[in-house]
Amino acid sequence: MNRRSFLQKISSFLLALGLPVGFLGTKRAAASTTGEKAGSKPWYGMAVDVDKCIGCGRCMDACKTENNVPREPFYFRTWVERYIIQRDGEVNIQSIGTLTNPASEAVAEKDILRSFFVPKLCNQCAHPPCVQVCPVVATFQTDDGVVLVDEDRCIGCRYCIQACPYGARYLHPEKNTADKCTFCYHRISQGLLPACVEVCPTQARVFGDTRSPASPLTRVRRMNKIHVLKPHLNTEPKVYYANLDGEVK
Repeated sequence: MNRRSFLQKISSFLLALGLPVGFLGTKRAAASTTGEKAGSKPWYGMAVDVDKCIGCGRCMDACKTENNVPREPFYFRTWVERYIIQRDGEVNIQSIGTLTNPASEAVAEKDILRSFFVPKLCNQCAHPPCVQVCPVVATFQTDDGVVLVDEDRCIGCRYCIQACPYGARYLHPEKNTADKCTFCYHRISQGLLPACVEVCPTQARVFGDTRSPASPLTRVRRMNKIHVLKPHLNTEPKVYYANLDGEVK
C-alpha cells in the first residue's frame, strides 16, 4: 500500500468516528491565518479593475501555459465571466473560455442595458475554508498569505473543492490532486509578477503586498471603492475588485 492510499484509509476511518484528522499534518497546521497585520513578511493580494477588463482571455491562456493547466476548457486556475444586464432586469452570465458556467442563450443587442467582464480566480482568503477541511493538511497557507497545495500530501478527497465558496478549485485529471491558482508562487518568490498580471494589456489586474504603502496594490485600494466577493462568509478574500457591479456574485 502506497502512502497516499494509507492516508486515505486513515482519514476515512477517523472521519467515520467523528474524530479530528488535523494531526496528520505537522507545521502547516499552524500556518498563518491571522489576516492583514503588520509584519516583516509581505501579505500578497491582487486587485482587479472591472472597468479595464476587455475580456480578451490572455490571462487565462498565460495561466494555462505557465502552470501546465490542462487545455480542456473545464480545467482552469483563472477565468473570465461576462455579465449582461438586460433591460428587463434579468442578468445573463457567460463564462469566457471555460465550461464551468456555460454560456446562456444569446441576448439581442437591443435588450442589453450594459455588459462588463469580471476576471475570477482563487481569492487567497486570509481565513481559507479549504485549509480548515483538508484532512491531511495538503492545503496550507504560507507566511505571506498564499494558499498552496502540497501535491505529495494531497489524497484527492475533494473536500477542499467542495469547501471553496468561489468555485476556484478542480481535481487535476492526471495527478488526481487538487489544483488552483497560486498567484504563480514560483514567480512571485523570485520577484516576478503572476503570469496573468504580466500579460494583461489594459493592466486590469494589479498584484502586490497589502502591507506595503508603496505597493501598486495599495494605491489601487486607496484610490478606488473596493469590493470583495461574498463578504458575508468572513473568509477575508485578498482579491479586491474596483468598480464592481452589484449584480456580481
